[in-house]
Amino acid sequence: MAVKRYKPTTPGRRLSSVDDFADITKTSPHKKLTIKKKQFAGRTGGKITVRHRGGGAKRRIRIVDFKRDKFDVPATVASIEYDPNRGARLALLHYADGEKRYMIAPIGLEVGGIVVSSMSKGEIQTGNRFMLEHIPIGQEIYNIELKPGKGAQIVRGAGTFAQLMAVEGSYATVRLPSGEVRMVLKKCMATLGHASNPDRRLIRWGKAGRTRHRGWRPTVRGKAMNPVDHPHGGGEGRNSIGLKQPKTPTGKPALGVKTRKKKASTKLIIQRRKKGRFVGGK
Repeated sequence: MAVKRYKPTTPGRRLSSVDDFADITKTSPHKKLTIKKKQFAGRTGGKITVRHRGGGAKRRIRIVDFKRDKFDVPATVASIEYDPNRGARLALLHYADGEKRYMIAPIGLEVGGIVVSSMSKGEIQTGNRFMLEHIPIGQEIYNIELKPGKGAQIVRGAGTFAQLMAVEGSYATVRLPSGEVRMVLKKCMATLGHASNPDRRLIRWGKAGRTRHRGWRPTVRGKAMNPVDHPHGGGEGRNSIGLKQPKTPTGKPALGVKTRKKKASTKLIIQRRKKGRFVGGK
């Protein structure tokens, strides 16, 4: 799982690097576990709600089992596969009863390995999934639930992991990749290990075309627009935006403004994340 560079035969090749894919053991997905991905181009009901999205290569969504609710049924890793919709690799599991499912593969999981999900204590091995109350303190985990039975919601990106700090009362204390320390119900499930493909963050895309293939369209500065298109627009030459603080295209304050709404889960946050912290889990 390294980053590969080519000879600089063109200006785009000179600056770019690509994923090595050395850990991939199968090139085509299990078709019954894929669905067609519809193109919305950042629109909801025809209105642009997310800017700079559109186009991109056609993809099929892999149906990933984030719950892993086949408890105490051992599964054999049949293959490690690429997923175009995420940075981490997928592992195709063949359960003992014949069912097949995808899971986000951890670092170190190989073809032929055995993994299991259980509501009780079990072997502390990479890829196994248990409740937080049954995981040793200090263990590194990923694919963590926020509500019991809902499935993994956080720490799912390539190379990320969290650390279990303590279990007390009804809650477990977890340090997240961002540096945030928060409490999670100890009945929530988590997978042991690190999410695979940690070197994805080192990829240099090199040229605009590769970014377009990923579905990202060009970004234009607000001050380069006309006043009708953006609050920063208008003026001559390299003038300032003419406002006390930056604003979004819709006129709301931007850059450094707190956007988190009042949520009941805020009281579970023990320590907020530090600005500029590396998100790789260290």
